[in-house]
Amino acid sequence: MSLDFVKRYLRKARLYAQYKIRISTAQTIVGGFLLIILIGTILLTLPISTRSGESTGFVDALFTATSATCVTGLIVFDTYSYWSLFGQLVILAMIQIGGLGFMTMGAVFAFVLRSKISFRQRLVMSESISVDMTSGIVRMTQHILVGTMIFEAVGALILAVRFIPEFGFWNGLYKGVFHAISAFCNSGMDLMGQREAFSSMTYYVNDWTVNLTIMLLIIIGGTGFYVWEDIYHAKSYKGLSLHSKIVLTMNIALIVAGAAMIFGMDYNNPETLGPLSPGSKVLASLFQSVVCRTAGFNTVALSSLSVASIFTMILLMFIGGAPGSTAGGIKTTTLGLLFFTAKSSLSGSKDINAFHRRMDTMAVRRAVTIVLIALCVVVVGIIILSGDDPSLSFIEIVFEVVSAFGTVGLTLGITPELGVISKLTLSCIMFFGRVGVVTIMLSLTIKGVQAKNTIRYPVGKILI
Repeated sequence: MSLDFVKRYLRKARLYAQYKIRISTAQTIVGGFLLIILIGTILLTLPISTRSGESTGFVDALFTATSATCVTGLIVFDTYSYWSLFGQLVILAMIQIGGLGFMTMGAVFAFVLRSKISFRQRLVMSESISVDMTSGIVRMTQHILVGTMIFEAVGALILAVRFIPEFGFWNGLYKGVFHAISAFCNSGMDLMGQREAFSSMTYYVNDWTVNLTIMLLIIIGGTGFYVWEDIYHAKSYKGLSLHSKIVLTMNIALIVAGAAMIFGMDYNNPETLGPLSPGSKVLASLFQSVVCRTAGFNTVALSSLSVASIFTMILLMFIGGAPGSTAGGIKTTTLGLLFFTAKSSLSGSKDINAFHRRMDTMAVRRAVTIVLIALCVVVVGIIILSGDDPSLSFIEIVFEVVSAFGTVGLTLGITPELGVISKLTLSCIMFFGRVGVVTIMLSLTIKGVQAKNTIRYPVGKILI
């Protein structure tokens, strides 16, 4: 090997290192989810994935894979009636991976193989669960995995005990596991099509065991991994971080307010709460309020609810759950931050305070950005669906689009009727809702390229 050849090689290596685009953590997360969706789509198109043995169309397979990976729950085919056991297991695997985040699942293999987790992998892991730290992220991930297994196992056991007498041992056990994972990951996909296609949990509207188990799994999964860790280490409520206090406070407030609205508006509705006993009415109202926090189960006919209840559910779906959880939406902390911002503005305070803490103004800017982008995504989705399916009512379209963005999975019954353009649009919206609008926007930028604010302009006044 000549000296000139070595020099040329080194020169090319330097040029490559200088111009190559480094993949950011946001791009890694977006790419990882896209890869999972692609693999799931391919598997679901196989004849072995359906009960009939026929191949599924690419768009329908893509929609289902996106819905499962983004833990949404919108379906064009009844999960039990259409998909074979293989197809159901593929969907269940995507729900689990999508719920925890692909990097968290990747950490499982690293722990099993006892591989060392690099600093970059720690960055991606922290970003994927919305935690702003790298120190202790591996230990936190271990806690997440252990906690997930415990919660899902206990939930599966309780549901299995309820389902086994009805469906037999193996079928009941399988249903218990499937619904526990689906509930904890806030997916909402179910196997109750064995009773009636697209019936969800309507046959269990009076069943306190099934309802409470699913509700608790949804709430725990939608609370957020950081809050778990905080509760685990805090000795009292006062010891919780500001983030955890806002999440827990908003959770309680939204669940109670949503249940109260549904209970009051549909109390005498003969097609929903009317025929139920007072206790079952409270249970059904609480259940629908909880599932609006991004898990698409339902125990009453949603299309028969009053308009007021439907709009209440739309608001709850748009808000979603907590950051770093299995839930979607703009997140409860975003709403809480905007609430305290408005409160400080009305009181004339210069600072934004909550729970004896001052909030960062950058967090306010981020919250406003998230809400504005989310509204744009929803509005664009409504416009596209309205043009593609003119026969659908406005409220049906709004409900469907917000359900997709909040990764909820509730529907007024129009999902199977949607056209190709509408399905592709909702797939994109589900992806936005699960991965996060900010993460997707950051993934479109080149790492390391930032605007240098070397100039500060004079302050200009505007009228509001």
